[in-house]
Amino acid sequence: MIAGAPLDGGPAPRRWSTGGLVCAVDHLAASAGAGMLRAGGSAADAAVATSAVLAVTSQHMCGMGGDLLAVVSAPGQDPVALLAVGHAGAGADPARLRSEGHVSMPFRGDIRTVTVPGCVDGWLSLHERFGRLPLSEVLEPATALAADGFPVSPTLATSLRLVLDLAGAEDYRDAAGPDGTVAPGSVVRRPGVAAALTAIAGEGRDGFYGGAFGAGLLNLAEGYFAPGDLATPTSRWAPAVSSRAWGHDLWSAPPPSQGYLALASAWMAAHTALPGDPDDPAWPHLLVEASRQAGYDRLAVLHEGAPLHYGPDGASPLDPKALSRRLSAISASRAAPPNLAPGEAYADGDTTAVCSVDRDRMGVSLIQSNAAGFGAHIVVPGVGIFLQNRGIGFSLEPGSPAEYGPGRRPPHTLSPLVATDTDGGLRLVAGSMGGDAQPQILLQLAARILAAGQDPADAVAAARFALSVLLPAGDGARRTGFDTWSAGGHVRVEIEGHAPPSWSPGLAALGHEVIEAPAWSGSFGHAHAISVSPPDGAGRTVLAGGSDPRALGGGAVAG
Repeated sequence: MIAGAPLDGGPAPRRWSTGGLVCAVDHLAASAGAGMLRAGGSAADAAVATSAVLAVTSQHMCGMGGDLLAVVSAPGQDPVALLAVGHAGAGADPARLRSEGHVSMPFRGDIRTVTVPGCVDGWLSLHERFGRLPLSEVLEPATALAADGFPVSPTLATSLRLVLDLAGAEDYRDAAGPDGTVAPGSVVRRPGVAAALTAIAGEGRDGFYGGAFGAGLLNLAEGYFAPGDLATPTSRWAPAVSSRAWGHDLWSAPPPSQGYLALASAWMAAHTALPGDPDDPAWPHLLVEASRQAGYDRLAVLHEGAPLHYGPDGASPLDPKALSRRLSAISASRAAPPNLAPGEAYADGDTTAVCSVDRDRMGVSLIQSNAAGFGAHIVVPGVGIFLQNRGIGFSLEPGSPAEYGPGRRPPHTLSPLVATDTDGGLRLVAGSMGGDAQPQILLQLAARILAAGQDPADAVAAARFALSVLLPAGDGARRTGFDTWSAGGHVRVEIEGHAPPSWSPGLAALGHEVIEAPAWSGSFGHAHAISVSPPDGAGRTVLAGGSDPRALGGGAVAG
């Protein structure tokens, strides 16, 4: 087992291992996952243990009140996707929301934007199918941190200012200083979360959905959620969707995930004259254009029943015929027109990612989320678990395939990613937070690692672009990070302050509207990646991992 050294001239450490490796936004979580690998657990055990710790220490990004998606690549098998995505309550009524004047789903403070949390169902399904260790052992590190306390990370401390006054935030208020704020390093205990984890370890889903959390949710949302909403598991397994790029097969989750955007944009980018040097402004330009072509009609085509697997009629957005038509609209010398209708040339969110690979080279890319930071800003009383606002992905347009309604699942930003070689061997596990920008971040990581040959730590630390919606000046609308495609392909290109000097003027000269953002900005996602080397003459492979320096406390830990 080999653990690495600092990245020369950069803020991100390299980590190597001949055994297993775990990357996460919190070093406590990554260490818990690595401990499972050292105990003989699988990459799935490591992912669940890491995810559970994040649900304790990183409630501003994720938790048991949110959803979970994963892609698992097991040796000798095609990758499979886990969709632990909850549905709207039995009392969901789009007509009532429209009668109240809503044209889009309420963003926060309204129980109707909450969907049944799928995270715990996801843990149980992942552990049941691919786990090796007892569930109680896998959840023990998270339970201990919740019961005994954990030091607050810098990002959590900053985010807590938004929610300390909310009912149910007592765990955090108890850690506040005389000035009413929670300082980094302060110790927070979460006894309600510890009790929930103990119940899950002992009773499975009945200990959670049928226990104190479920009862509290039903009382909190009387008339919206009914007991039947919690009775059936939210998680299901499905074949992962795929496309080929840069000599590899890329795999992500099917609908309602937006993961197909990363696959579609990578296929198109791989068929352009993408420069080998990412400092060349043509590099971000072609990736931006591929992202625009992939995503301009996302709101129209993505819903829980969307057909994204290859089909004989070519209707799938991942069908090579459909991708070829979109590829033909990409020019190396100019940005495409900003907002064309479908059929023409273009016919602040918080999430966290876990990447794990074990000694057998099973890889897991797991993404869990509240949707926006701290979700709906609604807490289940007595338990202290914040509820997601994943319902913001629904449409209120009558007849939309993604229209809000009872039992329906919303379109989802979570986009796990793995890559395999032509023989099916695992080569890359990657994931990121970032709302609508997740596929764009994954595209950039894949291009840097698979096409440009960069080390994962270099790729993760490198400057990124992210697309954001262009809204009319003075309309008072608030950009949320979940509205990128509300104006079709009419987007601006935001780039981080440590981008190569050539990027900004080069993109502007090609016709892009460019916005420069601070360096190492958390708004460009917290990404993680683990690459697997080709086997050497003795059949040995080496893992290389990178955890995002933007997270201010993440870790890549060998196990």
